[in-house]
Amino acid sequence: MKRIGKFGLMVVSLLPILLVACSSTKLISSWKADDVSDQKFDKVLVIGLMGNKDRNLRENVEKIIVQQLQAKGINSGSAFAEYGPKTFEGLDESSALKKLKNKGYDGAITIALLDKSKEKRYNPGMVGVYPRTYRFWGHYRTLYTRIYEPGYYTVTNKFMLEANVYDLNADKLIYSAQTRSVDPASPQSLASEFSEKIFEDMSLKGVIK
Repeated sequence: MKRIGKFGLMVVSLLPILLVACSSTKLISSWKADDVSDQKFDKVLVIGLMGNKDRNLRENVEKIIVQQLQAKGINSGSAFAEYGPKTFEGLDESSALKKLKNKGYDGAITIALLDKSKEKRYNPGMVGVYPRTYRFWGHYRTLYTRIYEPGYYTVTNKFMLEANVYDLNADKLIYSAQTRSVDPASPQSLASEFSEKIFEDMSLKGVIK
């Protein structure tokens, strides 16, 4: 039992590290306008819609998506880099669109942080199926370890992001998608995973080449 106990302790001690290291981003829904195929833009503005607390995520999302667009030969720019954190503050619709078109933008991609949550969970120290024993000491030590071994807490961070692609000349939405991410390693990692899922789906749906 001692050997099994030590192995169990090692696995339990590693679990928080493994849970933190594990990250996944999944596409949960997407939509494309029926009359859109291989949309061609002269210049696209990428706009992150996130609060001040998520400024680092916004900068990374805009930067990485701009890089992806430029790699596909699409001229693009970051709203944060070009206009600052409050891109259109104080402007009405007409003024905002004029501001974009004066810079040559005929497309826009908004990235919104729809939801961010943190879940804290307590995990008991020793959980498992133990063989029944009729010996006093074996029974005592088995249950003592199970009951008194200290537990630990794990925290799960969840993010839900949405990407909308707009044709500014036609003033219409041509593509929309939502993703859910669990425990990204960093804002940059989340931005990269999100961008990968979105561009993969846009290519499959024929929104862009």
